[in-house]
Amino acid sequence: MPSPSLLDRLASLDTNTVSDALDFLGLPGATYGLRPLWDCPKVVGRASTIQLGPKTGSQPTVHLISPVIDAVAADDRVLVIAGGADGISCWGDILANAAHVKRVRGSVIDGLSRDIEGSESIGYPVYGRGVTMISARNRVVQLDSGKPVQMAGVTVREDDYVIADRCGTVFVPAARIEEVLDLGERIARRQDGMVAAVRAGRSVAEVMHDKEFEAIRAR
Repeated sequence: MPSPSLLDRLASLDTNTVSDALDFLGLPGATYGLRPLWDCPKVVGRASTIQLGPKTGSQPTVHLISPVIDAVAADDRVLVIAGGADGISCWGDILANAAHVKRVRGSVIDGLSRDIEGSESIGYPVYGRGVTMISARNRVVQLDSGKPVQMAGVTVREDDYVIADRCGTVFVPAARIEEVLDLGERIARRQDGMVAAVRAGRSVAEVMHDKEFEAIRAR
C-alpha cells in the first residue's frame, strides 16, 4: 500500500489535536472565531491567500477574489481570505459556484459571507466570522494575493496547510507540517488510550494528569 499523503494524514486528525501539536511545538496557528457558516464538512488543503481592503476610488474594478479563482489549477486549494470588514460581505453564492467548478476545497474568511444558502446548496464549505446581506461591491476590493496574510492574529503564507472543522480553523506552516503531523498522530493515539482508560473505570484525575500529556513528548 502507498504511504498516505500529507493531506491524507492531516485529514485523519481534527483541529483539537492539531492545535495541541502546535502548542507542544510552540507554534502559532490555532485561531478563534473562524467557524463553519453552515453545517459544512471538514476542510483540509493548501492555502491560496487573498488580502482584501476598503475601496478608495470610484472606478469600476474586477470583483474581489475572482482572479484567484480563475487562476486555480490544482485540486488541493483552500481560499484563505483576510481583511474582511465588519458588517460587509466578502463572499457569496456566485463566487462559491465558481470555486466549486474549479474544485476548490473551501473558503476561510476573516470576515463575513452573504448568500450562505447558495454555498450550502452546492455543498461548498465556508468558514468565517459570520453572515450578512450587505454586498462588498463598491465597498471592499482585493489588494493582493499569494502573499502572507493575517487571519485572526495568525500569519498564513501561500501553500501553508489548513484544517477546519466544527471546532474552528487551524493553519500549519508548510515548513513544519511533517513535524506537526508526527506529533499530532502521537497525541491522537495517546488520547484514544486515555478515553479507553476512563471508559474502563480508571480515575479521570489520574488519566488527565499533566504527566500523562507530557509523556507524549517521550513517544
